[in-house]
Amino acid sequence: MKAPETPLSTHEKVRVTRAAGIIGLATLISRVLGFIRDMVVAAIFGASLAADAFYVAYRIPSLLRELFAEGSMSAGFVPVFTEYLTKCSREDARRLAHAAFTIVLLVLTLVSLLGILLAPWLVRAIAPGFSDDPYKAELTTFLTQLMFPYLLFIGLAALAMGMLNSLRSFAVPALSPAVYNLCVIGMVLWIAPLLTEPIIGVAFGVVMGGLAQWLIQLPGLHQQSMAFRLRWEPSHEGLKRMGILLLPVLLGLSVSQINIFLNTLFASFLKEGSVTYLYYGMRLIHFPLGVLGIALATAILPSMAVQAANHARTELTDTL
Repeated sequence: MKAPETPLSTHEKVRVTRAAGIIGLATLISRVLGFIRDMVVAAIFGASLAADAFYVAYRIPSLLRELFAEGSMSAGFVPVFTEYLTKCSREDARRLAHAAFTIVLLVLTLVSLLGILLAPWLVRAIAPGFSDDPYKAELTTFLTQLMFPYLLFIGLAALAMGMLNSLRSFAVPALSPAVYNLCVIGMVLWIAPLLTEPIIGVAFGVVMGGLAQWLIQLPGLHQQSMAFRLRWEPSHEGLKRMGILLLPVLLGLSVSQINIFLNTLFASFLKEGSVTYLYYGMRLIHFPLGVLGIALATAILPSMAVQAANHARTELTDTL
């Protein structure tokens, strides 16, 4: 005979379902805008030398984003921050958020600067086939250097998203990628045609979009009294626990990123446009994944983190 549901599990089911619906709808809007963005870029640049150079250059900070920003925040920051919200005071959670912001800002700034300096060698590693065309290699290197600050902005945006999701605020974080897509579309349509090398306008759009994706979430954090502040506390117990949680996640994410790295490497030796075709194919695969899988995972993680912090195993299993 089925045991009666506890009030907590029923409440969490409603919250997860509502959150998944909000995130799913917002993600659908963002993904549709992402397809429009790709359509605009494809209509203007096609599968050309410039498009290949852009997508290889974009792949490098995007690969690091997957490792150190979005995946890391979901696996490391959200569970620990949610536990602090549940079992400690609000001030303790705020201190952890400030310490995490300081570390993320420092690390991603250093990685971005290092990436700009090492861009020629990074391009040679990820797309060795471009070495046969000096202009293509030079353009890819310049675009890589131009877009590396995107890693910093999108990392801060991921941190803000993790905080807001933990605080059960889902709508604005889920819509923030739509702002990114609008920035890129705007730059492609109105700024890129004015430049000597139009593809540079797309790279500017990526950086501005990452910045906008972070800034749009700041009012929500301010309303929750969780606005970002600098706090140098690298020995914070919460940060140590986040680091422990990140190790297996980084290992798992590295496998898929290595696959993408190798695909890009092989495609760089093929005919012009191959890198671009590969990118658009991956975009088609990610559409249902983002709307369904990512939406549900984002919605369910804070609820399960609370139940895990309370050692509510029955409710945790029921939610899953």
